[in-house]
Amino acid sequence: MTMTITAAADGSALGNPGPTGWAWYINDECWSAGGSTHGTNNIGELTAVRELLSQTREAGHVAEDLVILCDSQYVINSVTKWMPGWKKKGWKKKDGKPVLNVELMKAIDREMQGRNVRFEWVKGHAGHEMNEAADERARAAATAYQKGTAPNVGPGFTGAVHAGAPRTVPTPASLERSLWCESASPRERLGEDPHFIDTRARVMSIEEWVTGVEALRARGVKLCGEVTSREVGPHLHLTDTVLEAAGRNFRIVTLWGGENPRILHQQWASLS
Repeated sequence: MTMTITAAADGSALGNPGPTGWAWYINDECWSAGGSTHGTNNIGELTAVRELLSQTREAGHVAEDLVILCDSQYVINSVTKWMPGWKKKGWKKKDGKPVLNVELMKAIDREMQGRNVRFEWVKGHAGHEMNEAADERARAAATAYQKGTAPNVGPGFTGAVHAGAPRTVPTPASLERSLWCESASPRERLGEDPHFIDTRARVMSIEEWVTGVEALRARGVKLCGEVTSREVGPHLHLTDTVLEAAGRNFRIVTLWGGENPRILHQQWASLS
């Protein structure tokens, strides 16, 4: 018999726009949160849905029905009503203007392919237990970014959804999101699958880097050996890093350019 996962997804933005948080929640042993230094409430809400979809996939739950409890009519209408028309128009609205938050919309669309996903609206701030739990964690993440501290990213799927549920299997995409915490989105994604992710152009601050490294450490990620670096041109350096997470090794190759830290090109790949 097919199992059903029911999860609440919520977002928060302090100031809207401002420091942003997202969270999905199944129970106290199975939830995840994150955020960024700047964003909107809608971005937080959409990111929570995207993360829920991607992390359930990474944890091996794609065959199970997924019910997403959401207090955002914008998110529900975007995914269930407007998205098919946007796709037909090349991700443009009826007035010809580009769809807002289009990269998040595209990611959600990709994650939903071949899966049985249903959205249910719940009234926010009305005492719904799961919605309140997701809201609390999203606001806590936003507050952490406001204070410049690392957010509590939660256990993810290390807690059981039901008896016998597998543990989270880290992937290049999930580790990349943990490092950047949505704060330095790539200008372009050149490719992504469960074993490889290729992105181009990021601008980051030292604070964002430190926050991301702390998020990785919270997931038990360790550095394997030394980080190697070599100059490949004027103001161009190539670094090679190997990380270990949950018994698997991952390689990060990064091309840095310019006088200020900027990633021109980065690839994450599974080695084992």
